[in-house]
Amino acid sequence: MKLTKLTASFLAAASIILSGGIASAQTAGTNANYIGAGIAAGATSGGQGNDDAQLGGNVQGRYAVPNGPVSVRGSVLYGGDAAAIMPIVTYDAPIARNTNVYFGGGYSFVTDEGQNSPLGNRNAPVVTLGVESEVANNVIAYGDTKWGIDAYRNSDADAVSFQAGLGYRF
Repeated sequence: MKLTKLTASFLAAASIILSGGIASAQTAGTNANYIGAGIAAGATSGGQGNDDAQLGGNVQGRYAVPNGPVSVRGSVLYGGDAAAIMPIVTYDAPIARNTNVYFGGGYSFVTDEGQNSPLGNRNAPVVTLGVESEVANNVIAYGDTKWGIDAYRNSDADAVSFQAGLGYRF
């Protein structure tokens, strides 16, 4: 059942992102490398009583791989009693001038497994979907959703967290 949900979600997101590539000849997108900070809001609970949704912050960065639609990203979600550290690789599709939508995956490493973070309380695979836009000279606004698959200890529940922030282009 979980594999079916994962496959359906992946195919839906991939179709949206890849269809954005059709219009990429008409749009510029952004190839900005940046580091930013903002808020992180956990939206789920593992159902065990000590793993409630957490509100916290995020630090995120992007390195755009030259001459390709791929980026390497790093993300730290903190709040609660632990932080989730994530290396992520994404496919980036331009959707408007200075704006991309991105989709990808990675892995979440919780600093103190069993303790709460905005994205669950144990190490888990992560899927992300987001948007980023250069809103002013050297200023990037970003927002994304992260889905931690089976991200709670003693539970088969998934974790979802929403992030938003501003970054500095370098």
